[in-house]
Amino acid sequence: MEYREIRPEDDAALAALIRKSLEANRLDIPGTAYFDETLDHLSDHYLGDPAKRFYYIAEDDGEVAGGIGLDKADLFDECAELQKLYLADRVKGCGYGYRLIELIEDKARELGYRRMYLETHTNLEAAIRLYEKCGYYLIEKPEAIVHSSMNRFFLKEL
Repeated sequence: MEYREIRPEDDAALAALIRKSLEANRLDIPGTAYFDETLDHLSDHYLGDPAKRFYYIAEDDGEVAGGIGLDKADLFDECAELQKLYLADRVKGCGYGYRLIELIEDKARELGYRRMYLETHTNLEAAIRLYEKCGYYLIEKPEAIVHSSMNRFFLKEL
């Protein structure tokens, strides 16, 4: 597996991967990434302000096999939000999720963040186990979150 920064030519494959994963977990509903206006052009978003956001692509044999991003989160001081961690079914269970989290946490530190926040859903049991094994702890839903279908919220000090 190779890891690199997102490029515009990744947009279609990444959007398809994310939608397929959300459909498989019955999360193709409003309030999830499925309906994000930026989903079909994630490179525009993540390349638009490199001082506060970033997205890694996991590439396997020249194909997009997953990815993970971060963006500034105004919910907590010096906090980034871990965003859009997805892997293709063919590479799940091989430890790539751990590697992607390690990479994005290192990038967050490089950008000056001191903590990471994330939102997920109880339907994503494997993801929740991954986050917990990586040191994320469950917190109450932040008051600033008003229109989200996510129902589990985590934080980690970097």
